[in-house]
Amino acid sequence: MNALGLASDARPCLSSLYRMQFEGTQDCWVLLYPEGMVKLNSTAAEILRRCDGQANVQQVITTLERDFAQPDLHDDVCCFLKDAYARGWLV
Repeated sequence: MNALGLASDARPCLSSLYRMQFEGTQDCWVLLYPEGMVKLNSTAAEILRRCDGQANVQQVITTLERDFAQPDLHDDVCCFLKDAYARGWLV
């Protein structure tokens, strides 16, 4: 468990209530659910796209740091993941 209350070995996965897809008309990724849609910014989309239930939190962070050549993303990613869990986007 890290300082933000997220287990590093947790394997986040998009909730079955949501479907993530790219909306060309809006030029962004969105989360679709029965009551509506959540428009995602590019950072949120990049994090959620890596939450496949296979990669653990640390692997998601490492992949993002590598793919975007950005060190020290741990706290930002964990903060977002914690919020995404609270909103029910992730299980």
